Amino acid sequence: MADNEANRFSARAVRYARVGANMGGVAARIAGARLLGFEDGAANAAALAQALGGLKGPIMKVAQLLATIPDLIPPEYAAELQKLQSEAPPMGAAFVKRRMQAELGPDWEKRFGSFDLHPAAAASLGQVHHATTKDGARLACKLQYPDMQSAVEADLVQLEWVFALHRRMDPAIDTREIAKEIGERVREELDYEREAKHVALYALALSGIEEVRVPEVYPELSTKRLLSLSWLDGEKILQFTQAETVIRNRLAHAMFKAWWHPFSHAAVIHGDPHLGNYTVFSEGGEAQGINLLDYGCIRIFHPRFVGGVVDLYRGLQQDDRARIVHAYETWGFKNLSNELIDILNIWARFIYGPLLDDRVRTVADGVKPSEYGRRQAFQVHKALKEKGPVTVPREFVFMDRAAVGLGAVFLHLRAELNYHRLFEEEIEHFSLEALARRQAEVLTAAGLQIPT
Repeated sequence: MADNEANRFSARAVRYARVGANMGGVAARIAGARLLGFEDGAANAAALAQALGGLKGPIMKVAQLLATIPDLIPPEYAAELQKLQSEAPPMGAAFVKRRMQAELGPDWEKRFGSFDLHPAAAASLGQVHHATTKDGARLACKLQYPDMQSAVEADLVQLEWVFALHRRMDPAIDTREIAKEIGERVREELDYEREAKHVALYALALSGIEEVRVPEVYPELSTKRLLSLSWLDGEKILQFTQAETVIRNRLAHAMFKAWWHPFSHAAVIHGDPHLGNYTVFSEGGEAQGINLLDYGCIRIFHPRFVGGVVDLYRGLQQDDRARIVHAYETWGFKNLSNELIDILNIWARFIYGPLLDDRVRTVADGVKPSEYGRRQAFQVHKALKEKGPVTVPREFVFMDRAAVGLGAVFLHLRAELNYHRLFEEEIEHFSLEALARRQAEVLTAAGLQIPT
């Protein structure tokens, strides 16, 4: 690691000051208003969004993540945070040259056929450049911004502080495990060598699924902070919201396979359902499937977690309360009273609703994508205030977030599918033993650890 990329105290101190001053002022105002009994949620939410709007990097990713987990924060806060743009100001050409030299050495340009110094896309942790190999193959090169490790550690300290404030003011949901999970996943996103292994994992997990494409890694042009992948041509998925029904349903089916097949066959999920992480590929002038573009936020589970998902599905399907309780306990929920189980079932029946309903349908009738899950989450939160608190197990966080994000994609596409038949197809031959064997195969081949 180059000296200027270390997790330096000086870089963290600057970040603490910037994030802390903005977040602290808003949090103090919100806390004071609550203590005095007059809270203006909309005004406070706008102030928080304004405070975060000038801060790029991981705090933006965390803010957007918080906005996608239903009722972790009040609805007016989620609405404001979802308006924030994730794109950071791009690094200039001279700066890009210095960054590339730090990663690949002084002769880095000779290792490419071409390299566009102007980014094709910019995001919270890095930016993507179009390039070609010496033999003309097209590449997408993801280059991390400088001092991101310092920024992440500084921002996660601020996140812990915000969660602590949340627990004091609204103890219905204990957020300690949520904070741990977010911290671990965001730190993983800094490691592009790990992301390269995630790409290999998904190539194996989705082998034979023609409607989903995974890029190829170029390890000789990659480092811990530079990831070179084959360029996948595609169009933004939102460009197909007005396409013919058959096209919209085809893309939704591809999204279903992209998410549920790796989960049911390798116990992994793509935990970032942001629409920018998918594009649509076409053949013969017609949209055929989905390109998966980003592999920073991948969650690997122990097979028993998937077993819990199947147990809860079967328990709800057969009204088998013992199996439902077993599923929650498998996931790590503790001290569950009958009242708490009933409350959790509100959320479970919402998430599983389309999977339990054996008919062609939308994922949720008459619901806007941005509001998917909010009403049910409000019900759950209100009930937990009376019967809780409950500690949300950390493994549940990204599973929940990704499921809601996937539902929102289906709503954007206005897809009408038999989700029940699609899900039954994925778990038709499910067994924990078979899943453990398959997971061990793909993780070992990708160079990743098997969960214990």
